[in-house]
Amino acid sequence: MAAHFDRRLRKAAVTTTVAAVAVAALSASQAPNVTADGNGRQTTADNAPTSDASSQESATGNSPYYTDLPPLDSPSPAPTIGTPSSRGPSEAGIPATVLDAYKKAEAELLRSKPGCKLPWQLLAAIGKVESGQARGGRVDADGTTIGKIIGPQLDGNGFALIKDTDNGVYDGNSSYDNAVGPMQFIPSTWAWAARDGNGDGKADPNNVYDAALAAGHYLCRNNWDLSDQGDLASAILSYNNSQDYLSTVLSWLEHYRKGTHEIPDGTGSLPGSRSDGTGYGSGSGSPTGGSVGSTGPRTPGTASPPDPKPSPDKPSQPGKPTTPGTESPSPKPPTDPEPPTETPRPTPTDTVDHLENAGATGLTAMAGDTFTQKISTRAETEDGKAVGKVRIRFTVVGDTDAAFTGGEKAAAVTTDASGLAVAPALKAGEKTGGFTVRATVIGRSVKALDHKATVTERVADALESITDTTLTCTPGGEFADRVEVKATRKGEAADKVAVTATLVKSVLDPTENDKGPYFKDADDKPVRTLTGLKTDAKGLLKLPALYADDTEGTYVLRLTTAGGAVRDITLNVAEAEPAPDPSEDPATEPEA
Repeated sequence: MAAHFDRRLRKAAVTTTVAAVAVAALSASQAPNVTADGNGRQTTADNAPTSDASSQESATGNSPYYTDLPPLDSPSPAPTIGTPSSRGPSEAGIPATVLDAYKKAEAELLRSKPGCKLPWQLLAAIGKVESGQARGGRVDADGTTIGKIIGPQLDGNGFALIKDTDNGVYDGNSSYDNAVGPMQFIPSTWAWAARDGNGDGKADPNNVYDAALAAGHYLCRNNWDLSDQGDLASAILSYNNSQDYLSTVLSWLEHYRKGTHEIPDGTGSLPGSRSDGTGYGSGSGSPTGGSVGSTGPRTPGTASPPDPKPSPDKPSQPGKPTTPGTESPSPKPPTDPEPPTETPRPTPTDTVDHLENAGATGLTAMAGDTFTQKISTRAETEDGKAVGKVRIRFTVVGDTDAAFTGGEKAAAVTTDASGLAVAPALKAGEKTGGFTVRATVIGRSVKALDHKATVTERVADALESITDTTLTCTPGGEFADRVEVKATRKGEAADKVAVTATLVKSVLDPTENDKGPYFKDADDKPVRTLTGLKTDAKGLLKLPALYADDTEGTYVLRLTTAGGAVRDITLNVAEAEPAPDPSEDPATEPEA
């Protein structure tokens, strides 16, 4: 009782402290007709049940989470490898593979979305609250959990109502969705948030590398800056819309920021209690209250399997949860399950044999433009029939900065009834050349289909002279005016267009001249051709200063762009005419 009372005091103290940090963001984010229940979950004023749409605004569908708080004392040094860990100070330790996944995700987000400033400790805090760091680090060498981590079905019975969106592919439930994996994504969110974090060519919510990277991208959307307390609170609440959840995650975030250490996989401490009132101590048997370790489907509406390791003083009967306050009957010998009455129907993914290109080939766009056609793929059986409800992953590969709408390099799309999956709009970057958009079937080893695309350089179809088209300078001097032009394309300003400036021998001879006007390089040496010049956002370009050597004459400066636009500027080099002598002006001669 004393320990329980102490824990409640600690939870209240920590919750009050961390919640205060985000209270402004929370107040601003709540709609006028929204209230919060005792667990901090938001509902509409008419007390309507949580809908599919509102639940899917969170990564987890607002599934239950673990409410354990970090220990009050500071993190302890790393234990000796092979030494089992226990609850308490060891909770600062994170299993080696899980910790590596968080740090790799942070590094990737630092590269792809530097403005987000995602700390790996935030992923660790969410991973702790969602699954107890993948059940204490029970993962294989590739980072895939040993046994699936599946939350309770979201059937509206005490939870959100989210009907099946993945045909049971991930959660084994073809009626309702369940949160899946170490970061507890619901299938509908995983369909677009999925990432390949370990480079094995597939995205698996049960793999801690994939799940951690997906969680990082999820938290970094909406241009959130996670170094800002308001944005941090908004991101966490978008993962699970509960103020208690926010407080718990923030407490673990602060704890991990103070210091942590690597412990062997499989030796991490396990959660004790959950937001729905269950946990290891109450017989749920899994860190998610779901079918941990089972890869088959679970009958909708049935209770979660019991803990495979029952308490020695109160054994539980396999397949039947223990009712609090009653004694469990003696265990019965296991019996062989009855054979199924019918063969399970294959999922759509199982019937896919190959992918076909369903759109145009040889896609081309100018740098900075959006490709006019979208990439599309058709999933087919071996005999060419369409396969619907199959999730296709489109990934931009190659040395390119092209990306889908929103700057993402990957997107997951479900095929329609005709087997068609259409990728989001693709926008060309500034890097020219070819690249590939690769289509793969998520959850099945089917040969990938590559779509080729090319980015061409920006062009202009006209160059307009802003300065005079004829400039004059004395031998050995500097032209008073700098040449300035404006590039246009179809009458509109053409930005970032490459321009080449060359002092040519004549209008009819484009060969570089070896005398006359010139530019200067960094060493003040004469240069008569400039490359790498680009117009600004308004299509304008002002050239460096021009100088004249001692040779008098008329010269030509030619400006050219990709796309064929040309503009010639005439340069005259001549001695200045002497000023007239007033004494020789007849009008000034004295009268006789």
